[in-house]
Amino acid sequence: MASRAQIEDRTFGVLRWVVIAGLAVITIFPFYYMLLLSVKPIDQLLLDPGKLWVGTSEFTLDTYRTVLKSVDDGGQGFLRMLGNSALVALGSMLLTLLVSVPGAYAITRLRFLGGRQVSALFLAVYLFPATLLAVPLFVVFARIGLQGSLFGLAIVYIAQTVPVSIYMLKNYFITIPESIEEAAALDGASRLQTVRKVVLPLAAPSLMATGLYVFMIAWNEFLFALLFLAADPDKWTVSLGLQQLANGIEVPKTVLMAGSVVLTIPVVLLFYAAERLLTEGLTSGADKS
Repeated sequence: MASRAQIEDRTFGVLRWVVIAGLAVITIFPFYYMLLLSVKPIDQLLLDPGKLWVGTSEFTLDTYRTVLKSVDDGGQGFLRMLGNSALVALGSMLLTLLVSVPGAYAITRLRFLGGRQVSALFLAVYLFPATLLAVPLFVVFARIGLQGSLFGLAIVYIAQTVPVSIYMLKNYFITIPESIEEAAALDGASRLQTVRKVVLPLAAPSLMATGLYVFMIAWNEFLFALLFLAADPDKWTVSLGLQQLANGIEVPKTVLMAGSVVLTIPVVLLFYAAERLLTEGLTSGADKS
């Protein structure tokens, strides 16, 4: 007769796989259905919207051609929007890391009056709703001539991402032993050389995690993109283009789903390409305070 411990182990073993399967269905099915609709002709979708597979005779990539073709050629111009989104997201990521790394290192290693308060203040700034910052930022950037600029939009995103980026990097820098930096100093390395040659290589997982976090925020952000770029369709990002498709009365839902896939795929590929470093970066510092 099985003991109580064995029964509990078997029960929880089965429940674990049931929960995993349930979470997998909840997570994967919406994306699968979106992908399915994007390769279906609109007439087949209207005939049988509940069909969960697509036959070889129904499969089509015309929706993607429509989405990616330029507006002048009768498409939606998402190829140009992808380029705009990539420029803004990469620019925001690089500028954020450029500011966050020295900021996080200073809070972690340098001793100055109000250091703890400054660290808490950075996180508090992140908690401000974006709607409170939208109008003041729009007015300021309009006066300095950066309204309607992709570079200006990237700078706006920095105001959102730097506080939490500093907080994330600080938690990793704390885990790097100070003795390593002291040894580098004994070898004649300056503070800047120590950061560049010792600290940054050790912090690569956290830098990757923070960079991907910033990239995803800038790639998917809609409010500031609408506020700053709405007047110039040539500079629209993918999130603006997708909203245009969603509001279009004559746009088939299959084309809308193709646009959603185009918006989602780059971030998913980046995530899986850097999954190991991302996991290490997100869990770094968890065992130390």
